Amino acid sequence: MDKSSALEYINQMFPTEASLSGVEPLMQQIQSEIRRVDDSILAAVRRQSNSGTKAKEDLAAATNAVQELMHKIHEIKTKAEQSETMVQEICRDIKKLDFAKRHITTTITALHRLTMLVSAVEQLQVMASKRQYKEAAAQLEAVNQLCSHFEAYRDVPKIAELREKFKNIKKILKSHVFSDFSSLGTGKETEEANLLQQLSDACLVVDALEPSVREELVKHFCNKELTSYRQIFDGAELAKLDKTERRYAWIKKRLRTNEDIWNIFPSAWHVDYLLCIQFCKLTRMQLVDILNSLKEKPDVGTLLLALQRTLEFEEELADKFGGNTTSRERDFGSDEEADETKNKNQIVSDIRKKYEKKLAMHNGGGIDPDKNKDSSVPDAGFNFHGIISSCFEPHLAIYVELEEKTLMEHLEKLVQEETWETEEGSQTNILSSSMQVFLIIRRSLKRCSALTKNQTLFNLFEVFQKILKAYATKLYAKLPKAGIGIVAAATGMDVQIKMSDRDERMICYIVNTAEYCHKTSGELAENVSKVIESQYADKVDMSEVQDEYSAVITKALLTLVQGIETKFDAEMVAMTRVPWASLESVGDQSEYVNGINSILTSSIPTLGSLLSPTYFQFFLDKLAASLGPRFYLNIYKCKHISETGAQQMLLDTQAVKTILLDIPTLGKQSTVAAGYSKFVNREMSKAEALLKVILSPLDSVANTYRALLPEGTPLEFQRILELKGLKKADQQNILDDFNKHSPGINHPSIPPSVIVPSQPDSAVVPHTIITSAAATTTASIGAAVSVAITSREDVLTRAAALGRGAATTGFKRFLALTEAAKDRKDGAFRKLFNP
Repeated sequence: MDKSSALEYINQMFPTEASLSGVEPLMQQIQSEIRRVDDSILAAVRRQSNSGTKAKEDLAAATNAVQELMHKIHEIKTKAEQSETMVQEICRDIKKLDFAKRHITTTITALHRLTMLVSAVEQLQVMASKRQYKEAAAQLEAVNQLCSHFEAYRDVPKIAELREKFKNIKKILKSHVFSDFSSLGTGKETEEANLLQQLSDACLVVDALEPSVREELVKHFCNKELTSYRQIFDGAELAKLDKTERRYAWIKKRLRTNEDIWNIFPSAWHVDYLLCIQFCKLTRMQLVDILNSLKEKPDVGTLLLALQRTLEFEEELADKFGGNTTSRERDFGSDEEADETKNKNQIVSDIRKKYEKKLAMHNGGGIDPDKNKDSSVPDAGFNFHGIISSCFEPHLAIYVELEEKTLMEHLEKLVQEETWETEEGSQTNILSSSMQVFLIIRRSLKRCSALTKNQTLFNLFEVFQKILKAYATKLYAKLPKAGIGIVAAATGMDVQIKMSDRDERMICYIVNTAEYCHKTSGELAENVSKVIESQYADKVDMSEVQDEYSAVITKALLTLVQGIETKFDAEMVAMTRVPWASLESVGDQSEYVNGINSILTSSIPTLGSLLSPTYFQFFLDKLAASLGPRFYLNIYKCKHISETGAQQMLLDTQAVKTILLDIPTLGKQSTVAAGYSKFVNREMSKAEALLKVILSPLDSVANTYRALLPEGTPLEFQRILELKGLKKADQQNILDDFNKHSPGINHPSIPPSVIVPSQPDSAVVPHTIITSAAATTTASIGAAVSVAITSREDVLTRAAALGRGAATTGFKRFLALTEAAKDRKDGAFRKLFNP
């Protein structure tokens, strides 16, 4: 028990004086318990003392047992050593006899093999002298095996003598074989019937000799076969580019007429395979010399025909020797192969006809030496593709130049013939010239990829980029000529774009066409990267071309918005000319509202049917971003507005908002983002708030203005007082009271950015959609009460929201215009840099 609780325990046991009579019994009970505990402690101490003594006894016993075990192990080890010594003494004599038997057996075997070697060498010498190649080949194998057994005795005089004799015999055999093969191809094989069989047996001897002998014999034979080829095609008559096809005809005929000769060589030698490799290398060297020796660039048709025939020949070699097979079932000059190459010949004929009328003589280029084209081992899988044709690569620049010239001519012709209208019933709404441009590009790609897949194809791909950029320029130039809203704001000039209904349709076609070109150019790059050699695949990129078409889309859509804005000019002027101060009653919506409705009713259905949902959404957001603030600012341009006039204008504002909200339905676009309605309501609510301030009584107009237009300025408030018809003297008291209760001058922030619905499947959208902060229209920026941005950092912050679009051409122009505006003394954009 705790000391603090002892007193409580005593008080609990003896709560009253009468209970003290139980003290003696309690004391006896406690003493009895103390004695019991002392006895338990004493017994535990005795048990502990006994267990310690027993543990010491057990440890001593274990120590004695370990010592006895070690003694026994030592005794066993000693007895084992004695047993080993006894066994060695018993087996000593037996081991001597075993060694003696082994030595005798080895000696007998060596003498027997020596006898066989001497006999075999003598027989081989006789066979060599009689040119018995078939028997000598088998004997060579036997002697080689026997010699391998005496490799350890090569310093023994007799063995050294036999090895030297065997070496001389092999030299004799080699000399005889080369001598006999020198008669091959001289016509003796027809005179001597057994000559081919003898040479076939000689090949067995060559296989039994060192591998270098076979390589030397095959090389000697190939050089001999190609001697006449060198003599024929080194001459002035046939050493021409237009005679290239005859080179391949020569080797085909040679292989076909000497088929019996090829049969004497073992299939493992691949003689015809190695001959073709040497022929290709020699032909390449000669063609390189021919191309380099030309003082002027060759005719394109001749060059392409030679290249095409070379590619066909390489393909035939690859098919014949593919998989390292030497099957002679396929014949180079067979009629079947002539039929198979008929289509290729037709392609070359078409190419030649195309360029026969366009002769261009230019200087030749340098030669890029071909590497990694050697294979000394027949089974190494030599790649015939490009072994000869690669020498044409440095000289194909004229082909690329003519392709570029032809494509440019086609492009100019297509643009001239373009009607800038789509065919009736067309579902794509794309200009036909764009599809024709990609059609001629694909044809050009097909022609070039059939000839080469290296640097020339990459150069042609760069030509495709030029063609597509040129077409983008044509589309850009076709747009109506005028500045867009951002240009007008930066220069401080009012620029209008007057467009007809046909112009609006044409702009929609240009947008759709640019999107088609953006997507198709990316697909074109993917196709080229799959065809071209791997070292060029990473360089194949159409991003610059796609940026060009993104800029065209941006320019076209903003031009379309500016064109619709221009149509509103007359209605905005009509709005300011309405006698708002003298209206007697509120009636139907005003005529200028009907005019706005008429403009949108005539244009929106066409635009909605021609533009994709994404671009139509962008157009609507830009239109709302223009018309809402413009309508708001136009109210300030009115002179005097009575209460009845303000009510009529409020009715007109509701009507304009309804018209804007009905635009998606009018354009038959059901996928317009829900944010559009919120955006229209927010923009038009500013005009409604302004009119409600005008309708408010004079004694509460300041409070109403602060409540409904918290971001308004004293200048705007003063203009509202003027609209209410107050004189200067009356205005001053109200302005003083307004300024006294206002914490300071608040500048309105820029209207929120227009959010355009994303379209993940479209690759063009990120490049073409920009916010309203970057493209605020002429009406909203160039008005008397312009919207200002507090700092240049705010501009950059909003520009960052553009994401990837900031890298496009359209936004680069925006930044350039804002930089140029900093040095101007006037203009709405001046406030961006001097708030």
